[in-house]
Amino acid sequence: MHDIRELIAPETEAVRRLKRRGYDLDIGAVTAAHGRRTAAQAEVTRLRTELKAVSRTRPAPAAGAGTADGGAPADREALRELRRAVQAAEARARTAEEETAALMLGVPNIPLDSVPDGSTEQDAVQLRCGGPPVREIPGGARHHAEIGERLGILDTARAARLSGARFSVSRGAGARLERALASFLLDLHTGEHGYTEYCVPFLVNRETMTGTGQLPKFEEDLFATRVGERELFLIPTAEVPLTNLVAGEVLDAKDLPLALTAHTPCFRAEAGSHGRDTRGLLRLHQFEKVELVRICASPQDARQQMELMVGHAEECLRRLELPYRVVLLPAGDMGFSARATYDIEVWLPGSAAYREISSVSDCGTFQARRAGIRQRAERNRKTPVCTLNGSALPIGRTVAALLENGLRADGSVVLPDALVPYTGFRVITPGGRTGA
Repeated sequence: MHDIRELIAPETEAVRRLKRRGYDLDIGAVTAAHGRRTAAQAEVTRLRTELKAVSRTRPAPAAGAGTADGGAPADREALRELRRAVQAAEARARTAEEETAALMLGVPNIPLDSVPDGSTEQDAVQLRCGGPPVREIPGGARHHAEIGERLGILDTARAARLSGARFSVSRGAGARLERALASFLLDLHTGEHGYTEYCVPFLVNRETMTGTGQLPKFEEDLFATRVGERELFLIPTAEVPLTNLVAGEVLDAKDLPLALTAHTPCFRAEAGSHGRDTRGLLRLHQFEKVELVRICASPQDARQQMELMVGHAEECLRRLELPYRVVLLPAGDMGFSARATYDIEVWLPGSAAYREISSVSDCGTFQARRAGIRQRAERNRKTPVCTLNGSALPIGRTVAALLENGLRADGSVVLPDALVPYTGFRVITPGGRTGA
């Protein structure tokens, strides 16, 4: 959410900057909403001041006085009228505030000017590569779903029977590999990168989803539950509960930045994916992910924190010996809450293409304003903090990359050294057997 005063300020150039991400800001509607809210608040202030003044100057009635004291009943009626006017003005102010908030909740974050123009993957700017892509796989490259089925560690048929399309079942060495990956990633981020691990709810309320920007705009992409009158949403990412852990709080600036991580299941309806990547582990309705969230003091700090987070995600891929590249997304391809996003794309030989495995986004003060997260700074001033989030890493997509890049001519898959202490094996052979 934006500060509406900043949004309509000419120097913000909100119309031009939001146009870069394909959003047409109705500045007239925003200005009018701000005017109605300001006028309603001013009327409440004026009437409250008048009521206070009248209440102070009106003499207290004498003991036993009736209505024949020459005007006391009229005074009392005027006071009642003034109180009714205050209540009516407060109701109008609440309505104006709600209308303004509803309008502002639909306006996406303003992209930084350093973000490139465009709206497609082809418009992203490549910044660097981490290792050359594997072009030659002994025996030929294969899709990870086929590799997993041949190894006996993925079972798409039973997954479909249980839940339908876009769910997965792993077994034996495959299930062990997923568990090992989560432990490896959490140990790396908590032990070396300084994050505090959390175990958070997987079901959250509407206010929590609104705080990070999933609601109201993306309700069709969420799985919702209802028991009686109670409505809860399954989290699409741990970013939602992690960021909202401090919703409504005033943080001490000296305690920033905060660095949080969690391993959770994630649930996404993928309503707008139009059938893309329906095979395998790349785009599931339910998957697991290790998420990173950082909360810092200022937009300037956020730029530094973003580079730090990208480095943390890259380190995961380096240790897993997976080829990747880092790209800066164009304005029209960023998420709703982001003002800048780096995508890290892993090389998948089975597709002969780079595919996203992590997104790291700088949200500036956008989420903090929605969730009411502030800091107490100099002279006890309270200002919004800045939030950032990133994947490091999704378990399913990482398994897919490991299977495709580690494939050998005999159909077995070799795992990177970093995972061996967690899996207890280095090689998975057809039939699901494991070995050193």
